[in-house]
Order: sequence, then C-alpha cells, then structure tokens
Amino acid sequence: MEVVSRVVFTVASICLMMLAGGLVGMAGFRVFHAAYYDGQFDNTLLDSIGFVVVGVAVFDVARYFLEEEVLRAREMRNAVEARRSLTKFMSAIVIAVFLEALVTVFKVAKQSPEQLLYPALLLFGGTAMIAGLGVYQKLSVSVERESPAEPRREKGESKRKSGEREAEPR
Repeated sequence: MEVVSRVVFTVASICLMMLAGGLVGMAGFRVFHAAYYDGQFDNTLLDSIGFVVVGVAVFDVARYFLEEEVLRAREMRNAVEARRSLTKFMSAIVIAVFLEALVTVFKVAKQSPEQLLYPALLLFGGTAMIAGLGVYQKLSVSVERESPAEPRREKGESKRKSGEREAEPR
C-alpha cells in the first residue's frame, strides 16, 4: 500500500506542478496579448497577477506533497517535525490568500466598490488562518516539551544552521 500511495502522490504532484506552470504561462500570454492586441492592459495585469498567485500556491502544495509524502516517505517522528511541516505548508497558503485578497481589492474597487465584501472576507479569512496557526503553535509547545528531544541531525548538517555553535575538538 505504501508503494501505491507514493505513486499516487507522485503523479498528483507532477500534475499539479504542470497545471501551476500552465497558469503562470497563461498569465504571461495574456499580458503579452493585451499589450500588443487588446489595449485593456490594466485589467489583464490584475487578472494575470491572480493567475500567478494561484499558480504559485498550487505549485507549493504539489512541492509539499512531493517532499513530505514521496521523498521522505514516512510519518512525522515527533511533534517538532509535524509542527514545522504544517507551519511551512500553511504559510504558503496564507500568503496566497492574502495576495489574492489584495488583487481582488484593487480589481473590485475599480469596477464595483459595492462588492468589496468578498475581498474583505478573504482578508478576514487569511487573518483567521494566521491566528489559528498561532494558536496551534502555542498549544504544540507543551507537546514538544513532553516529547523526546529533537531527532539527531543528519551527518554533515551543521549545528550553526539553528544558531548553535559546535564545540572545538581538543
């Protein structure tokens, strides 16, 4: 079952990455087309920014699946590792939500200001996601204190990465 799971996550990740690349490519094509043929450049730019933001978010989700489910191919060993992984994933999603909200605010404010409720809800949703992530981080600290120390570092990984200094050999 593990092999099937890894294959499914690999195929899904590759499909998502290709679709994300398609969104970014389509955004570039639309900007090029608008610049040379349409003349409605400002709306096309805002639409293209939205496509790029969604494309990057989809790509990040695919990368997360590939790294966590295929390449590592194991469950989280401890609470620290799970917290770091979830934080990295949620940060990418929150950034995408805020960027989409910002693009939508500019777009809606120009076209129909009476419909600013949707972008405002996106901003509140992004804020709620950050608050939820903060609560999760705060609550997970007690679990991390109860769990065993961090797993040993891989050979060759520097302790300086986390701010610690290596002891000099005597």
